[in-house]
Amino acid sequence: MENSFTFFAQGIFDTGVSGWTLMFFGLIAVVGLVIAIVVINFFSVWIRALFSGARVSFTELIALRLRNVPVGMIVDNRITAVKAGLDVTIDDLSTHFLAGGNPKMVVDALIAARKASIHLVFDRACAIDLATKGTGKTVLEAVQTSVNPKVIDCPNPSSGKTSIDGVAKDGIVIKAKARVTVRTNLDRFVGGATEETIIARVGEGIVSTIGSSDTFKVVLENPDRISKTVLDKALDSNTAFEILSIDIADVDVGENVGAKLQAEQAEANKLIAQAQAEVRRAAAVALEQEMLARVQEMRARVVEAEAQVPLAMSEAFRQGNLGIMDYYRMKNVQADTNMRDSIAGGGSSPTPGKPPGS
Repeated sequence: MENSFTFFAQGIFDTGVSGWTLMFFGLIAVVGLVIAIVVINFFSVWIRALFSGARVSFTELIALRLRNVPVGMIVDNRITAVKAGLDVTIDDLSTHFLAGGNPKMVVDALIAARKASIHLVFDRACAIDLATKGTGKTVLEAVQTSVNPKVIDCPNPSSGKTSIDGVAKDGIVIKAKARVTVRTNLDRFVGGATEETIIARVGEGIVSTIGSSDTFKVVLENPDRISKTVLDKALDSNTAFEILSIDIADVDVGENVGAKLQAEQAEANKLIAQAQAEVRRAAAVALEQEMLARVQEMRARVVEAEAQVPLAMSEAFRQGNLGIMDYYRMKNVQADTNMRDSIAGGGSSPTPGKPPGS
């Protein structure tokens, strides 16, 4: 076999063809093969872009394929942008795609903004597209909302609340429903507060306006007073929206919270008064018992003192300070006194040794 190869090489050299020439033709063949493959793969896309006026080079197409970017999608969006008069390059679209964005939404949003005479540059559109990623919204919806304002219900029906309740100064509850008309502010869309903030601020303004009303009749007579007051508070500051109008859709009268609170306060005051009266009654009962105990103590002292009288009389007899006649005269005086008390209705005669009425 080695001899055969040597014979073949010798034959080539014998014909006058050098090895460098063969290498040159081989390189040309390889290059031609590569070009043929590129043309076969990208010719349809290239020719479509060429006839659409959005010329694109094969180098750019190869670069897209090497970066694993969908070539057809990028070229088609480039064609759409050029046809709409937008200056968007292949690199711009591919870079946004690699950043996780949606080039088609960005191009559609730019076209919609251009048709509506809204100034929106490509970089801001890309930023909005990336900011809305994962939120269920798109940059195209943001532009459409800027062109065609949307209506937000306040409160949000998904929250489970059917109305915003406020209490007037007379204690009557007012139930209100509002519809807020907003449009997107593209300059503040990135980093601006969302619809939930708008709903919360409008609800706060409605409650504050109702609470500052003297009576519920004022609110019922002029429901637009709520919307005017709320609009004057610039509730759309630092949000992604601009409030165009706030309309009160429904106003109803609720319960009388003031009367209910007064009744509860009166009941609480009654319980407090009853508790205080019970404290005073308990104190009076305790004082009464204390006085009864003191009366019994005084009576015991009287009895103790009366028990000392016979002892004193005995001592007087022994010392000769009291005679027998003096003793009988004292007994007669006591008997006369008891008789007079009995005649006067003073009760039964007291027993000797006890004071009358004891």
